[in-house]
Parts: sequence; structure tokens; C-alpha cells
Amino acid sequence: MSRNRQYDIAITMGDPAGIGPEIICRAIADMSPSARAGTLLVGDPAIFRRAAQTIGSNLDFAPLDMADADIDRVAVAVVEAPADADIPDGEISAGAGDMAFRCIARAVELVQSGQAGVIVTAPLNKAALHAAGHYYDGHTGMLAALTGAPSSFMLLASEHLSTLHVSTHVSLREAIDRVTPERIIATVEAGDEHLRSLGMANPRIAVAGLNPHCGEGGIFGDEDTRCIAPAVETLKARGFEVSGPISADTVFFRASQGEFDLVVAQYHDQGHIPVKLIAFDTTVNVSLGLPIRRTSVDHGTAFDIAWQGRADATNMGAAIAYAHRLVAGMRANPNGCE
Repeated sequence: MSRNRQYDIAITMGDPAGIGPEIICRAIADMSPSARAGTLLVGDPAIFRRAAQTIGSNLDFAPLDMADADIDRVAVAVVEAPADADIPDGEISAGAGDMAFRCIARAVELVQSGQAGVIVTAPLNKAALHAAGHYYDGHTGMLAALTGAPSSFMLLASEHLSTLHVSTHVSLREAIDRVTPERIIATVEAGDEHLRSLGMANPRIAVAGLNPHCGEGGIFGDEDTRCIAPAVETLKARGFEVSGPISADTVFFRASQGEFDLVVAQYHDQGHIPVKLIAFDTTVNVSLGLPIRRTSVDHGTAFDIAWQGRADATNMGAAIAYAHRLVAGMRANPNGCE
């Protein structure tokens, strides 16, 4: 039966008022039959059917326990919308936020039970999530809480530039406070482990400075010399191929030219802006430091175009492709963890 079968990836529906169901259906429609057979969706089959109709696809869907008997239909781990839920298209609602949360929680269960390998998430809306009483800063914090992980890290991965963040969804004031040797070391360790899990023998990691010109010897702040440089020296002593701190106005260009495999950014915008500038449509959000593996699109719910058949699934395709890279790495190193 399907309940004993392992799927390569489990794709969560995201906020059902947004573009998640549409981009999932577009990506599924473009899959080969073998890739589709290894894919499990998490959400409401009725919503997926409506999304398929919206994009002009003849995809159909089967509940997880019926999928093996009906191989022409896409398998779905069912998370139904309550009959009385008010989920208007393209709007923030508690009903949509709760659906998004329950899909994530179900996907975590599927991975932890061995029924799925990697989670791929469609976008959710934080305001809807909070309206439903789920007070998380987004997918990464939610997944950390659901899996009991003490911390997690956000990687933005693209072909020419990848960044891993010391902090993400906090104020700039708090982000500066989080620039500590301990956090920087943990971030580099997580990035190195992840790249090695993808088959990279000796990852080259650059650590960005915090202040302009890395503080110019303390003229513009002392965090670079007081916190970042000691962390880098400790990592070098442990055998990591790490450089820094390197001024943020040059390190991302150098990495994009192939000098480094990964840049550790000190805060959200420092890492997000250069990656999105270079690869807005193909950047993948990857959660590190968790006992499970997860990739995601790197865009929002796009309420303004939701349920109009206009949503572009390029980024979802990239997130799925990266998830398959993780699956391959897991098979090559079944005893590895992240």
C-alpha cells in the first residue's frame, strides 16, 4: 500500500488563497512519469483539482491510500479545508493560514515516519499564519519548532551565488546583536556539512563583514575584528576552508565569479539582495540545521495574481530540482545527517 511506500519528495500546498496550488500543478504537469510517481502532494485534493483546471491541465489526484491502485493520479496526503472555513482567493485569512500550517505539520510527520524524503514548500503568508494563531516567523522557524531543532539556518542557493545567513527574520538591531563567534561558527559548520552532502569535497566558504569595509580597523565599528575574525580563525584551525571577514561590497561579486562556493551573510538583506539580483527566478530557499531536509520557492503568495492562471512555476521547478539533488545525496550517504 502507499502508506508503506517512500516518496522522494512531499510538496506542501502553501497558503491556498495564493499561487501555491497553481505553481505546484504546473510543476507536476511538466514532470516525467517517473518523477511524478515519486512525488507526494500535501493538501486538499479538491483545491489541487481546482488549480489544475485553472491552469488548463487534466491532472487528477488520489488520496495517499489509493494512489498505488490508481497510478494515473497524483498521490495526495490529504489535509482538507474545514467545511466552514472562509478562504477567499487572494486575501489574508485565518482559514488559509491554518491550512498552510497543517500541511507543513503533516509533511513533517511523513518525513519523520519515512514515507517521504525531502519537503518542498509552496509559499505561505505570515499574516495569515499569525491570524490562525500560529506565531512563527515563516517556514524555517516553524520547521525548527515542529522538529525540536535548537536552531536553523536559511540558505539561498542559485547556480552562480549561494548565501547562508547568520540571522534572517529579525530586526536589523537584533541581527547585529546576533553576530557572535558562536553563531558564525555554527553557520559555517552547517553550510560546510550541507555542501559536502551534495558531493562537494572541500567547500570554499567566505564570511562577509558586517560593517562598511569590515570596520576599517574599528573606525566604523568593531564587530568585524571582535567577533567575526576570531570565529574565522577558529574555523581555520579546525580545518575548514574559510575566508573572512571580507567586505560585503566585494565578497558577493567574488563568489559569483567562482572564487567561493558559499558566502555567509550576517543578516537577511545582506544575503538576499545579491542572490535575488543575480537569480531572482531560480533561487531556492533551503533550510539547514534541521533533522529533516526542506527546499522552497523564494517568493511569496502573490495574492494579486492568485487563481488567475498566470502564476509562473519556474521557481517551484528549481526548488523541486534542488530537492532531487538532496535525495540523491541521501542515497549516496544514507548515514549522513544535516
